[in-house]
Amino acid sequence: MLSRSGRQAGLLVLIFHRVLPEPDPLLPAEPDAARFSTLLDLLRFGFNVLPLREAVERLRAGTLPARSICITFDDGYANNCDVAMPLLVQKGLPATVFVAPGFLGGGRMFNDSVIEAIRQAPVDLDLRELGLGILRLDSIAARVAAIDRVLRALKYLEPLDRLRRAELVAEHAGATLPNDLMMTPSQVRRLHDSGVEIGAHTVDHPILARVDDEIARRQIVESKRLLEQLVGGPVCSFAYPNGRPQQDYHRNHVAMARDAGFALAVSTAWGAATAATDPFQVPRVAPWGASAVRYGGRLLAAYRDRRHAVA
Repeated sequence: MLSRSGRQAGLLVLIFHRVLPEPDPLLPAEPDAARFSTLLDLLRFGFNVLPLREAVERLRAGTLPARSICITFDDGYANNCDVAMPLLVQKGLPATVFVAPGFLGGGRMFNDSVIEAIRQAPVDLDLRELGLGILRLDSIAARVAAIDRVLRALKYLEPLDRLRRAELVAEHAGATLPNDLMMTPSQVRRLHDSGVEIGAHTVDHPILARVDDEIARRQIVESKRLLEQLVGGPVCSFAYPNGRPQQDYHRNHVAMARDAGFALAVSTAWGAATAATDPFQVPRVAPWGASAVRYGGRLLAAYRDRRHAVA
């Protein structure tokens, strides 16, 4: 099944968020530059790496080559431009970066407020005000676990409440939060000018299933408009925030993305897309593995999984 092309082909779309200059023990799932370079070499020599829109069009037309794969990033981190882009250009590989333009130029996502707060927090972090007790942060493992716990508690809150609570975590931690994690407008233009496709990811990353339809529609439409204004060209691809079908977005949001004029949209449902896949619910995978061999093995396993969730 893996080696087939044409009508029997499967398309694997990879999702990344950050590519770090150096390994970060608090972000063990995020590749650093050296590891990302190794992964790109694996993709370049073992797969057909295609631009996302071309791959989806060829999948539906029945002309997709075997072992087709796409590279995507979510959110709009500055290291997408500073660390990932030079490696992509060096190796001649296409990619799509889904940007939430509300964070450009000094904005910060709630999850990064939590991560950086816990990075700087004392050994005992009192979060009883948030119903999370006193967190004991006496090791890297304890801090990683605390980050996961706090993010789980906040993720599905109403966006303004979520932001307020993330700021409270930082306040209790006595943290000074960075304002350079996300791209600037000029970095987005640099990515676009280098040949990286810019896609939309709502304006400021609400989970669409948790906001009313008017807000969801405005977030989708405005993200496209703002990014097209920024790059001076069409923005054709959309990524649902968080991206799990039925839990994070519903069928009405699929219709909103189509009505907004996007050509395709991607989720985070696990598996490979097929010719029958809804182009507005293209699944993506985030394989993990400390070595290229393990990563490659998980890619092959993902290719075989062609029954993915939809809204």
